[in-house]
Amino acid sequence: MKVSHSISMYFNDFLNLFYPRLCEACGNYLFKNEETICTRCLFLLPKTDFHLEKNNPVSILFWGRVNISYATSYYTFHKGSQFQKLIHKLKYHNKKEIGIALGKHFGESLKKSDFFKDIDLIIPVPLHPRKEKIRGYNQAHMIAIGLGQSMQKPVEINNLIRLIHTESQTRKSKLERWENVDNIFDIQLPDNLCNKHILLVDDVVTTGSTLESCARAILKAEGAKVSIATLAYA
Repeated sequence: MKVSHSISMYFNDFLNLFYPRLCEACGNYLFKNEETICTRCLFLLPKTDFHLEKNNPVSILFWGRVNISYATSYYTFHKGSQFQKLIHKLKYHNKKEIGIALGKHFGESLKKSDFFKDIDLIIPVPLHPRKEKIRGYNQAHMIAIGLGQSMQKPVEINNLIRLIHTESQTRKSKLERWENVDNIFDIQLPDNLCNKHILLVDDVVTTGSTLESCARAILKAEGAKVSIATLAYA
């Protein structure tokens, strides 16, 4: 057993000579105990600590709009920042491991919050099948996988569905964003969500329109509660 482990270590070291493991944020070499993003960059990423405060800027976004139990974001998002580059790689450069790795760290933080201790199920905001086929994966699903691994909660991806393929939200006003996603989500098996506390997951929250529409669909299930966790708050 020890011999096999030693051989594996030597083989990994040999591979690193030709295919070095680099931090996705700074490009420096990763140490053996580091995964995807180096310890220094993880330390420097702009954490919010919103998960420790019920009435934080993310939860306030949804006041008077939809009945959300709790809401949080792990990082703040600024254009041109190192974190924006990570999100861009996650969404457009097939770097799924970024979402999983950051999701794991996010989940470790949520486990320390009283507000997220009774989560039953994690659901990522779905992409339309056409868009997911083009991209190859749903970045919110990758984040949810990481969250599920560290929080030890199941992830469900086939119940909440996007009915209509919509235009990108990027350049739309707050009203246009809401109109663009109003009533475009639905749940296929509401009984599976009855009396459960659902953690709804996305990469970035700006106006909250997409998450609001998703939450409305989930809340059709009798007794369901919805909390929201996004990797970043813009």
